[in-house]
Amino acid sequence: MTGRGQASSGDLLELVRRGRATTRGALQQATGLSRATVGQRLDRLFRAGWLREGAGGPVDSPLGGRPSITLEFDDAHAVVLAADLDTRHARAAVLTLTGEILAEQGGTLVIEDGPDAVLGELGGWFAELLEKAGHRPDEVCGIGLAVPGPVDSETGRVVQPPIMPGWDGYDIRGRLSRAFTERTAGGNGGGNAGGYGGAVAVPVLVDNDANLMAYGEQRTGYADCSAFVLVKVSTGIGAGVVVGGSIFRGIDGGAGDIGHIRVGAEALCRCGSYGCLAAVASGGAVARRLAESGVPASSGSDVRDLLAAGHPEAAALAREAGRRVGDVLATVVTLLNPGVLMIAGDLAGTAFLTGVRELLYQRALPRSTARLDVVTSRLGERAGLVGAGALVVEHLYAPERVEERLLALGV
Repeated sequence: MTGRGQASSGDLLELVRRGRATTRGALQQATGLSRATVGQRLDRLFRAGWLREGAGGPVDSPLGGRPSITLEFDDAHAVVLAADLDTRHARAAVLTLTGEILAEQGGTLVIEDGPDAVLGELGGWFAELLEKAGHRPDEVCGIGLAVPGPVDSETGRVVQPPIMPGWDGYDIRGRLSRAFTERTAGGNGGGNAGGYGGAVAVPVLVDNDANLMAYGEQRTGYADCSAFVLVKVSTGIGAGVVVGGSIFRGIDGGAGDIGHIRVGAEALCRCGSYGCLAAVASGGAVARRLAESGVPASSGSDVRDLLAAGHPEAAALAREAGRRVGDVLATVVTLLNPGVLMIAGDLAGTAFLTGVRELLYQRALPRSTARLDVVTSRLGERAGLVGAGALVVEHLYAPERVEERLLALGV
């Protein structure tokens, strides 16, 4: 907040969204603003359609009187689009501003086909999903995208991604925004509920998939956990870290890239180096070892299917991979001291988790694991979608951005 007595309309909306002040009187008390000023700033939010009145609250005065009218964030005034890209598969969805999935689909999208083709196809998916959900393109306030590589959050561009050939430095935001506009041209209707209809480009936010999975899982299931780590083990290996409710990205988006920690093996990694954790313990590495022994497998998703079918060799290799990852995670846990360590992705089953726990508890200091919960994903394949949607909402409804958007709407 900008300071007592200086709170903006965006600050008031933030207080209401967080449940910290949900009546006009509570907003006056929290901000020091006069009743008239609070009313004027709330009026802008009502005219934008971002705020609504709820039921009357309790009567605080012993003398009785009318109950205070509560204020609520109106999550029905816009929707968010989200997509989660893996190496050979993708999921996309339409979500409410509070994270409820209204429509979704999954299908084959090959990351090696390049950004122009993949993002163009996503634009078509979004158009179909909006129609399925019964929403107009002009109701979309933003798009969130999860990708399997390190992302510079300032530019939305991936930086030297080992498993995304042709994507390095590509303008993902611009291409996806154009693809959405092209595939929904003529379907904007007459409104502008999201604030970005017509010729104005829909904002696109891009982040690493493990980051957004961690963000989605932490917000929905572990909101009180101040240090949360998610490790995604699929075709590659990556980690997302949420500290104090915010994604920790490092200086340029490289935080959490544990798949390229050297573990002393001789295997060649897709990044070009030898001995990376991903080269010996990812879903892709397990698939290669299975294929060498005559078991049909080419990706982490193939390994997942074999594990689900109870394949003994796949289970043995997954447990061995878990031990490799657990050895590295002992250092991660000692460094970050998280309350929750979540294992997600194609290999996140009993065999892999058993291997992780064996080495983690053997190598990490008891002090680091005494209050640690080692768990598997709650949201499953939806984690990245929920996290991408939440990223968009938190960005667009941050107090300073609320002011910009209200001015753009002319309210």
